[in-house]
Amino acid sequence: MADMAQMLGAGDADGFLGWPVVETAQGSGIAVIGVDCATPYASVGPHCAGGPAAIRDGARTFCDGADRMNFDLDGPVLPTGVRGVDLGDLAVDPADPEGNRALIQAAVADVRAAGAVPIVLGGDDSIPIPMLAALAPEGPITVLQVDAHIDWRDEVDGERWGLSSTMRRASEMGHVERIVQAGIRGMGSARSGDYADACAWGVTFVTGREIARDGVARAIEAMPKGSRVAIAFDCDALDPSEMPAVIGRTAGGVRYSQALDLIEGVAAKAEIVAFDLVEFMPQRDVDGIGGMTAAQLAAAVAGIIARQRVAGH
Repeated sequence: MADMAQMLGAGDADGFLGWPVVETAQGSGIAVIGVDCATPYASVGPHCAGGPAAIRDGARTFCDGADRMNFDLDGPVLPTGVRGVDLGDLAVDPADPEGNRALIQAAVADVRAAGAVPIVLGGDDSIPIPMLAALAPEGPITVLQVDAHIDWRDEVDGERWGLSSTMRRASEMGHVERIVQAGIRGMGSARSGDYADACAWGVTFVTGREIARDGVARAIEAMPKGSRVAIAFDCDALDPSEMPAVIGRTAGGVRYSQALDLIEGVAAKAEIVAFDLVEFMPQRDVDGIGGMTAAQLAAAVAGIIARQRVAGH
């Protein structure tokens, strides 16, 4: 079979999109952080280990692409004046979830202190908890979760910091003033009481069926103009036809183009201060489709954030 990646100019760089791998975000506008796991459940372990590496691999075809047109963005990923770096993978340990959360929170806080925006590649969906916690000094913030599931369980098998409790824990953070959850569909682990608690807290839900029928406008409308937004994007928000590399495939998902419309719409109204792309499960991928889609999405989001910075956010 012909080596299409080589024909397209695939590079051997270790960093996402060929960005330099560095130890600090100083002097950059966007910094990628890889995290294999945060708080794994005993029943599944670190099921998304290798996710960051697989997403970087999905971007390897474009590692020489600093000046390539990206037609998702109508220009190169990074406009002149914005530098992207890759901080590599954090040294997490599945047996030390508390230590993992501390590492993630510190890494995100360091990126923000350097004046850059973190793009966190994962890794299981408990990763957003410490990412959001790191933003406490910057509050108030709005959380946009794009996910097939609502993640409002208080605990699962005695664990309160796992992937099914992400938005419940976010709701308990004093600096989180608003939560919008988009792409929700099908049946996950949520009980009726979990949904009732989320509604009582004030969550705005925009289901996958609504997005399929009416688009993403209502989710964008829920973002206050001028607010600061952290986006927690679970790969299973995307339809399995575009993103098979997840543990919980669910029909009726958000399409790639709808996800971009949503994120661009948010960026037109608010400042994106952090983004994560999690729940990428390499062993569930099919012919590299998921890795390619995740890399394409992360690159587009990097470009959207970079354009915000050029515009003065």
